[in-house]
Amino acid sequence: MKIPVCAIFDIGKTNKKLFFFNENYEIVFEKSMQFTETQDEDGDPCEDVDLLKSWVTSSFKEVAELEQYEIKALNFSTYGASFVHLNSEGEVIAPLYNYLKPYSETLQKQFYDTYGGELRFAQQTASPVLGNLNSGMVLYRLKYEKPALYAQIHHSLHLPQFLHFLFTGKYFSDITSIGCHTNLWDFEKNQYHEWLEKEEILEKLAPIDSKTQTITSNHALQVGTGLHDSSSALIPYLETFKEPFVLISTGTWCISLNPFNHIPLTTEELQYDCLAYMQYTGKPVKASRLFAGNEHEQQTKRLAPHFEKPNDYFKTVKYQVELIEKLQHENLNTGESLRGARRPPMQESLFGQRDLSVFETYEEAYHQLILDIVSQQLLSTELVLHNAPVNKLFVDGGFGKNEIFMNLLAKAFPEMEVYAASVAQATSLGAALSIHQDWNTKALPQNLIELKHFVV
Repeated sequence: MKIPVCAIFDIGKTNKKLFFFNENYEIVFEKSMQFTETQDEDGDPCEDVDLLKSWVTSSFKEVAELEQYEIKALNFSTYGASFVHLNSEGEVIAPLYNYLKPYSETLQKQFYDTYGGELRFAQQTASPVLGNLNSGMVLYRLKYEKPALYAQIHHSLHLPQFLHFLFTGKYFSDITSIGCHTNLWDFEKNQYHEWLEKEEILEKLAPIDSKTQTITSNHALQVGTGLHDSSSALIPYLETFKEPFVLISTGTWCISLNPFNHIPLTTEELQYDCLAYMQYTGKPVKASRLFAGNEHEQQTKRLAPHFEKPNDYFKTVKYQVELIEKLQHENLNTGESLRGARRPPMQESLFGQRDLSVFETYEEAYHQLILDIVSQQLLSTELVLHNAPVNKLFVDGGFGKNEIFMNLLAKAFPEMEVYAASVAQATSLGAALSIHQDWNTKALPQNLIELKHFVV
């Protein structure tokens, strides 16, 4: 008997993955690929959209022939801030521009001068000023810098919805892609921002729709419209926990997400690198970002040669309460005195300014590094807790596996229950869960997320 599955394409900047989830949301099949980037017409690196398109369609055709599985549904989760531009024939007519591509300062000034200034506009759209990372600015740039190309664009689809188009031939937009620091959505009015109509760009965007589409090949297949990855990764938590919580998703960036804080972003919070994501249910999620994973990587590379240790030696360091007490007694750490001060977290911790010769051992220095990072994490997370306190704090990703970080975080938030959370492929799982009712007759399992409680 064939195993009913939901297929998910999870497209990251580096890794492209395809998963099968069974009805208990266990991964029963996976394959992955990495692509070499190509260049756009300006010589800047970008995703090879033709190669991606070819891999997605050929991979699905290949796995659809596997005899042991019956694919009942298909959905997509990808990185955001990336438009695919199509002509009236549905053909890709422009590069998939990299969101790190430099943006013209002159054009950026023209835009914000026209539409109320950076602070006011950022407040309306919950979008810090980020150049091409505000995907709406890509369309604005093409209109003024490449008008001949712009005139050929029939539809611009965010990357998840482009993948949906490849299978259904239908043009849709999705609120999780639109509502993610794009400059497109007016969070105050809960509609597209008026600049899109004034610039006659709105006509390039497809209608918003989150309903699955049914396509028929050998059998009926339910195809989801796709999700932005940050919003998708939150879904397993929202489905599992009904009490208010904050999730700190850790990697290169540590992003604090509070799905229960619906208070509009203030200009102060925007200056502190806060933004808003949109849930697939259409509700905003207040978020703050800290470049802590990158800071950890840079500083451990600095520690290793000084103490003559390998780069990954930090993985062997155990949490030592006496070291923490010693460091705090010596007043090297200033983090706890900052609590409640409503100061912005620095994107680099104090540790980069510290003299490594004052530390007797690698272990002592590493404990200080984590103390400094947690000091900044405290400030960053409090930005999304302000006026919307919660009782539970979950940490997933790399820092969730770091017992020093987790113990110090529990000490920093003594009034909260602090957990390290582990969920396999949260982004892909979220995309499957979002269309649960369209393919799965079983109840949602209760063991989607593994928790470890850290107590002060």
